[in-house]
Amino acid sequence: MPDVADVGLLLGLTADGRQGHDPPRHGTWDDAQDRRPPHEPLASERVQFQHTSELRLARLLDFYGVAWVYEPDEYPIEWDAEGRPTAWFRPDFYLPAFDLYIEITTSQQRLVTRKNRKLRLLRAHHPQVRCKLFYQRDYLALVRKYGLDEDLGDGEEE
Repeated sequence: MPDVADVGLLLGLTADGRQGHDPPRHGTWDDAQDRRPPHEPLASERVQFQHTSELRLARLLDFYGVAWVYEPDEYPIEWDAEGRPTAWFRPDFYLPAFDLYIEITTSQQRLVTRKNRKLRLLRAHHPQVRCKLFYQRDYLALVRKYGLDEDLGDGEEE
């Protein structure tokens, strides 16, 4: 099973979660299925994802043996005059081994601007929370590099 550092390379992260080096290519998606015990579903097979892009990233994390949790936490990012939260941000994945959240955006540029704003607010109000945003170009490069792009859908085409 790959070391957590291998996954950091895969995701293009350094140990502190910043953009890092180009990852090496290892195996195939079928290899990941071959490594699991019989009749034990991969984590990505047990979750109902909102978008195909999330499923593909989950498969990649499964392949590398990285523990992840789908949308586990929600953080308030805006409040009304009485101090009640009015807006929240819920990152797509949490990687416990990295203490890092991953948010994927494969949306149109105008929607990406909104997500960037939410991420800025998250960082301003919750500086202890580490979150990396994958843009469409980064996401597409990743799934193509690791052979998960057979039928890009869900608005994922460039």
